Amino acid sequence: MKTGIIQQSLSGFYDVLADGELYRTRGRGNFRAKKIKPVVGDRVEFEDGYLLKVLDRRNMLVRPPVANIDVAVVVTAATQPVFSPNLLDRQLIGLEEQGITPVIFFSKVDLLDDETFAQMQVVADGYEKIGYDVYYNRDPFSKEQLDALIKSLHGKIVTMMGQTGAGKSTLLNHLAPELELATGEISQALKRGRHTTRKVSLLNVEGALIADTPGFSSYETFSMAVEELPRLFPEMLELSANCKFRGCLHLKEPHCAVKDALENGIIMKSRYDDYVQFHDIIVNQKPNYKK
Repeated sequence: MKTGIIQQSLSGFYDVLADGELYRTRGRGNFRAKKIKPVVGDRVEFEDGYLLKVLDRRNMLVRPPVANIDVAVVVTAATQPVFSPNLLDRQLIGLEEQGITPVIFFSKVDLLDDETFAQMQVVADGYEKIGYDVYYNRDPFSKEQLDALIKSLHGKIVTMMGQTGAGKSTLLNHLAPELELATGEISQALKRGRHTTRKVSLLNVEGALIADTPGFSSYETFSMAVEELPRLFPEMLELSANCKFRGCLHLKEPHCAVKDALENGIIMKSRYDDYVQFHDIIVNQKPNYKK
């Protein structure tokens, strides 16, 4: 019996990568009865062309269906569409909740004028100060930047995410030109609303296994409890040890280290404003009884 990672799923067949080789397998008959659906990225046990067991997942995304993701490259447009710190923070906390390491890649930086470039540099530096791996370069697809990105992804299972038009497909095409993914506003408009069945696979790019389809556009679910939300903001998590009250929500509590840091310009105001908004969304949303 061997253990490997599902690298491609297509029409009931699963290509499993093990010991540097690909093995074509099928799921056991009882998988369907047990409602077990293997997905790309699953660690599995297999023998004689059949999957025997899907090992526990660390996480799973739905669009595209990929499990056990190590890194998500959050492709973030600096312009066209206008940069949205709120959308970026929604994506970041969604990834933090799943235990996926975010990498922030700013696209379309080459379209900025000098003044806006300098303003966005401050934003990029702010996220880097938090501890995120940030790629912000006048030439987003410079060889130097792309080499640094792919080196950081080596040995990881990776997917892309970001709003429509941010440049996910363009970045994938630069990392793996053999994909030849359709890009541009016209192709986006043509594809919108059209459901096409296609394979999902992990492409081996310089030792990184990258999902060959751009990921979901946004992260709208706020399934976490309000008490968990502060822990999904790394800068707040670090500061919270200095709050007077354990379990401080950093809102109206006295002697709050996070609010002190905000007043002293140590943390980003946009991040704190988004935190307050997300807190209010969680408090006010209706319970989901279908879970």
